[in-house]
Amino acid sequence: MSEPPPLPEAVEVQLGKIDRADLLVGIPSYNNARTIGHVVRATAAGLTKYFPGAKAVIVNSDGDSTDGTQEIVAQAELSDLATILVSQPTTPIARIVTPYHGIPGKGSAFRTIFQIADRLEVGACAVVDSDLRSIRPEWLELLLRPILEGHFDYVAPLYWRHKFDGTITNSIVYPVTRALYGKRIRQPIGGEFGFSRSLASAFLTKPVWETDVARFGIDIWMTTTAIAGGFRVCQAYLGAKLHDAKDPGGDLTAMMTQVVGSCFDLIESYASIWFGRRGSQGVPLFGFPHAVGVEDIQVNVERMISIFGQGLGDLEELLGKILPPRLMDALREAAAAPSSAFRIADPIWAETVYRFALAHHRKVLPRDHLLRLLIPLYLGRTASFVLEMWEASPEEAEARIEKLALVFEETKPLFETEWNGGDSND
Repeated sequence: MSEPPPLPEAVEVQLGKIDRADLLVGIPSYNNARTIGHVVRATAAGLTKYFPGAKAVIVNSDGDSTDGTQEIVAQAELSDLATILVSQPTTPIARIVTPYHGIPGKGSAFRTIFQIADRLEVGACAVVDSDLRSIRPEWLELLLRPILEGHFDYVAPLYWRHKFDGTITNSIVYPVTRALYGKRIRQPIGGEFGFSRSLASAFLTKPVWETDVARFGIDIWMTTTAIAGGFRVCQAYLGAKLHDAKDPGGDLTAMMTQVVGSCFDLIESYASIWFGRRGSQGVPLFGFPHAVGVEDIQVNVERMISIFGQGLGDLEELLGKILPPRLMDALREAAAAPSSAFRIADPIWAETVYRFALAHHRKVLPRDHLLRLLIPLYLGRTASFVLEMWEASPEEAEARIEKLALVFEETKPLFETEWNGGDSND
């Protein structure tokens, strides 16, 4: 295990003055001047309202922003919040603005936050994104109280999302995580999390901080590490998460190589944990799920189907190194159907994803090249889902995703046989 880099001297001075704290909220940032003031004020309001007797610290771990992000955090007025809240805070909220060190990326920012949480011996921690437009003070209670009073180690977020938002999570990350590790964490890459100091300390011991985890993939890494490590996990319903929603058929190269690549890396790291595990269990939920307004998402189905068909033809030789002939035949059959009848069945998709994970395990192709090959197939599956769910309610779309996750669980034994060197590539 490599030792974490030393914290800046100014931060050490602040830590010496604070000594210990009850709560810590980390806000990683990079050029988020437009939104971070709102995030800091909402965070402070939540800490003041729901934990008025606690000694709380807000840590902004910044990646060398050039737009004034750090100055906005340092200048944010926190003391006047008490005038609009019922409870007067008994302890002022401290704030630490620090650059993070190491490989540029969100993971390095988190490492700094984990270090400070460990040093201050906090009772509970949370991290929130710096570009949130929908954060509310009650998010802090939902992320922190299960740690403080419920003896949980990890709180994953649960959001109400548009039925065509988060399609990589819905079609790959959630069903794979659920099937392999046995916990139904619905949004394992949500961005906002609560965690205990013991889990923060465990994160620091992992030999990942000089790898791609430090650049990206930190969210799925945290969730998987918490589950695989046997820590107590739960979910908190936060309502809507407003962000810059995109067409699911837009540029996906970075998202696929980063998030799905990290997911496949974790399958490798935790094979001894997931192998032989069957079924899945729900986890406790805090908060009251209810429908909320979400921003509409424009979906170009024809473009996705076109990319799928072209990719299937242009990349046939390479895909044939990953997928058995019967899967290739099923995908060709889908491509040949008229757009209105275009479908990729759940068993075909589940096995396709598992076959790519196996190809990653066997190093059939260079990692980034392999993951790029998955993009047209993923777009085809997304188009299939959109067409099937076009008139569906959000609840019906969610039930459809749960059905897919069950198919991933049912297909897992085949994946395990292949992982152990079996050969059914026909």
